[in-house]
Amino acid sequence: MAENTQELVFEMLTSGDEGRVCKDIPDSACKEEAGNFFTHVTSLSTSKISDGLIDPKLVLSWLLTTIGAPTWLIGLLVPVREAGALLPQLFTAAALRELPQRKWAWAAGSAVQGLSAASMGLAAFFLDGAAAGYVILIALAVLALARSVCSVTYKDVLGKTVSKSRRGTATGTASTVGAAAVLVYGGLLTVGWIDRMSLVIGGLLLAGGLWMTGAALFTTLKEEPGSTEGGGNPIKSFRDNFQLLAEDKQLRRFILTRGLLISTALAPPFMVALGTDTEEASQMFGGLGLLVIASAGAGLLSSYVWGRLADRSSRKVLILTAAAATLALLATLGLNAAGLLQDIWALPLVLFVLMIAYQGVRLGRSTHLVDMASQDNRAAYTALSNTIIGTLLILGSGFSVVAHMAGEAVVIGLLALMSALAIPVAFGLEEVQDS
Repeated sequence: MAENTQELVFEMLTSGDEGRVCKDIPDSACKEEAGNFFTHVTSLSTSKISDGLIDPKLVLSWLLTTIGAPTWLIGLLVPVREAGALLPQLFTAAALRELPQRKWAWAAGSAVQGLSAASMGLAAFFLDGAAAGYVILIALAVLALARSVCSVTYKDVLGKTVSKSRRGTATGTASTVGAAAVLVYGGLLTVGWIDRMSLVIGGLLLAGGLWMTGAALFTTLKEEPGSTEGGGNPIKSFRDNFQLLAEDKQLRRFILTRGLLISTALAPPFMVALGTDTEEASQMFGGLGLLVIASAGAGLLSSYVWGRLADRSSRKVLILTAAAATLALLATLGLNAAGLLQDIWALPLVLFVLMIAYQGVRLGRSTHLVDMASQDNRAAYTALSNTIIGTLLILGSGFSVVAHMAGEAVVIGLLALMSALAIPVAFGLEEVQDS
């Protein structure tokens, strides 16, 4: 009975996808696809919820500020989280390729993320000041390294267990579930029914439990053993992976598109700083709760839609999200010039639109990379792409210097230009879902 219900819901979520045709997975995997689809959705949902509960841009920044950690530690949160999850992948991908079933690596990485999140919550409860800040930053670094393992293996496992026409739907559904849960969390932070510090610490501990639950669920995937070629010496693998850039024009164009669209990840702090540059404006905006609601609400409303669209054309999703990000950033500058950005409705609105674009970028580039690669080179493509983007994110910290010298409006203008340039670059991408 449960299996029939699972099949029915699977058909509803993936309706219109040329029946149950499995385009690029073997028949044995096709038979298990419905069960694997829901394992992906549930496991990834635990990760998406946990990401929102520990969000370094919002939650951890507020936490370290509140407990009196040094300002320079707060400034390291986002670079450590983002670059730490991406940069190691070019070196770790080779070793991970020696595993015929990579679900075990993802599960281990998820479990370590859970332990790291729980450590942050305990540090915030028992420590304060610089001591708490150091422990939380170290735990975040460990979490980021564990996440790099999950990132480099997830797309490979997804590509082996779910067919090409349904991968974006799986990740989009998980993103929607995660956003709905985080939206509730943001509402609790806003209304103040529960002490905010207790709620944040509880959220960190809950994130730890969810990540470990997701790890256990992921081990139940029915994953066929895959190719192990490419494993071995990480230095040789580093050189070989970079050789892919010379060989694959589409890979170069994809990485350039993704690199330009890091503007959607870098922009929110500068938008918030521009819109809350006075104490009165900051109080009107509502602080942590409304920030979390804007981010989660965008994910809730757009993730499933972006996922479904990405299954049809990830190229068009990247074009649309680049255009939406450009409009949101230009609207931010326009509202600021008109003296309206400090109004209670303005900043949440443009931030909401930008976060819709951000969700589309994440789903579009993830689906495009999985579908453009083959089973044999998918892990290498993922590692190479993520390492280059991690390097660009570190370089993106230089925008803080620009903001200090020229102001947040100049930075937002530069990020809008990056988003706009991504549009013609993405037009040159192939329709990988048609191949």
